[in-house]
Amino acid sequence: MKGQAANMRMIAGLMFRLLPVQVLLAAVGAVNGIVSGYFASNFVGIDAMSAVGLYAPLGMLVTSVSTILVGGSVILCGKYMGQNRHEKMQNVFSLNLASSALIAALFIAAFALMSIFDLTGFLSHDESVRPIFNGYLLGQAFGILPLMLGNSLAAFLSLENKGRRTLSASLVYIVVNILLNYLFVKTLGMQAFGLALASALGMWVFLLVQAEAFLSGGTQMKIRFHKLDWGETREILHIGLPGAASNVYQTARGLIVNRLLEAFVGSVAISAFAASDSVMRIFWSVPAGMLAVSRMLISVSVGEEDRQTLKDIMRVMFRRFLPLMGLICAGIILCAVPLTRIFYRDPSEPVYMMTVWGLRILPLCMPLSIIFMHFSCYGEASGRHGFVHVMALLDGVVCVASFTALLIRALGMNSVYVANVLNGVVTTLCIIGYAWVKRKRFPRDMDDLMVIPEDFGVAEDERLDLSIRSMEGVVSVAEQVQRFCLERGVDARRAHLAGLAMEEMAGNIVDHGFTKDKKTHTIDVRAAHKGDDVILRIKDDCIPFDPSERRQLAEGDDITKNIGIRMVFRIARDVQYQNILGLNVLTLRI
Repeated sequence: MKGQAANMRMIAGLMFRLLPVQVLLAAVGAVNGIVSGYFASNFVGIDAMSAVGLYAPLGMLVTSVSTILVGGSVILCGKYMGQNRHEKMQNVFSLNLASSALIAALFIAAFALMSIFDLTGFLSHDESVRPIFNGYLLGQAFGILPLMLGNSLAAFLSLENKGRRTLSASLVYIVVNILLNYLFVKTLGMQAFGLALASALGMWVFLLVQAEAFLSGGTQMKIRFHKLDWGETREILHIGLPGAASNVYQTARGLIVNRLLEAFVGSVAISAFAASDSVMRIFWSVPAGMLAVSRMLISVSVGEEDRQTLKDIMRVMFRRFLPLMGLICAGIILCAVPLTRIFYRDPSEPVYMMTVWGLRILPLCMPLSIIFMHFSCYGEASGRHGFVHVMALLDGVVCVASFTALLIRALGMNSVYVANVLNGVVTTLCIIGYAWVKRKRFPRDMDDLMVIPEDFGVAEDERLDLSIRSMEGVVSVAEQVQRFCLERGVDARRAHLAGLAMEEMAGNIVDHGFTKDKKTHTIDVRAAHKGDDVILRIKDDCIPFDPSERRQLAEGDDITKNIGIRMVFRIARDVQYQNILGLNVLTLRI
């Protein structure tokens, strides 16, 4: 149990260490929305805000396709990382970029034609809004390619624990976006086209800052277009489509909701929803960042068949992420009025109170959405595509569109906001119901709720989980590993060698890793007996340390140098090292 508790602490620490960068990455698009909304409402007019709202479903469609490619690629790469299949990992990375560029070209052509030839009547019948929207759509077309490629590079940089590069790109993008909006909209009077063009050019800067890391060779991922295995595309889409289906369905939901609002409330309702949604997207970056962190860890854990870490990720979500999100939601509700005044300042205007109520009601759905997103991500990684598709359909379009249609005559604009909250309630109940049906009992623990297969990973009686925090613990753990092997029927020689290898490698981490900084570190140790193999996995959060590199340095004139590491390489039948998301993971097979 001590080992399990230590693993939980390590996972929680890692998730919160990665979270700030991921939140900021997710906030890039949201900041763009706030900036565009501010300049639209203050320097162009309410009709321009309606144009922003009308583009939202199309923007969601682009994001959906990008999410399919990014989600499928990251999960597949994470699995290949967990399996040490580096060539396959490189191919998936390159396929992602090539596919993103081809699809972006199709979107650019479609948006340009719709704008130039006024083919946007299916989105709005308002003759005063549509010309403004056409200009906005044309400007957005310039930013589709860097948006899709930038999203991909951000995800892969995070997988390599290089999120700081993307953070720098995000900050530069925000500054460029604000400056260009001021130039194009306020100074040059380029109206809605200028709004969109500013964010599009900002996305190019965002892409180029990230791309430099890959072009300079400073990453594990290498672009190899000349060796592409296009057969992997099917697997990327197969994995990514269920998780991104929610975004695809949200495109349909946006179109339906916009039509309902225009028919029953008027174009002013679309302006109000666009304003409240722009603010909420800033705060939605927190759940999005949480999901990005969890997705990377879930995919690696599935590849390693690490049952305990999978459950710990969900425990962190319930015990840490949800309370944090609850506090953020309370803050949004309390600040609804000042947040509304970013866009509208006249309380007598109908759009003002419509926006205020949006910021008072919409936050209530965010904690429930965190649960939905995490279980959908786990469903993607574990191959439960039917479950993910059904949940995506409910969350993406059925619940919100249906509840809005039922309530709009009675509640008017507020029907949309209430429908989003009811959607969260329904999807949470469906997660519990799915586990109840599969287990044939009400879920009693995390194994039940996640419906983890009995044969996934190593059974509890076939593994030993321990933690080390000092040199005194090293000897104790080595003895426990040896005893565990003997109890499992492993011959005395291999049991002794397993304990010896554990003592050497764990002791080396304490000696060299624990002393490099002033942080408190933990070594998470697992010994497993699977088939005829004794598998030792040592995971720590110290500085990156690859024992194979140290072994090669030792193979010189001084045969006494790093003799312990060389001994372990002779003892072990196979040694694999990876640095995954800032954790050293060493796997030995004895």
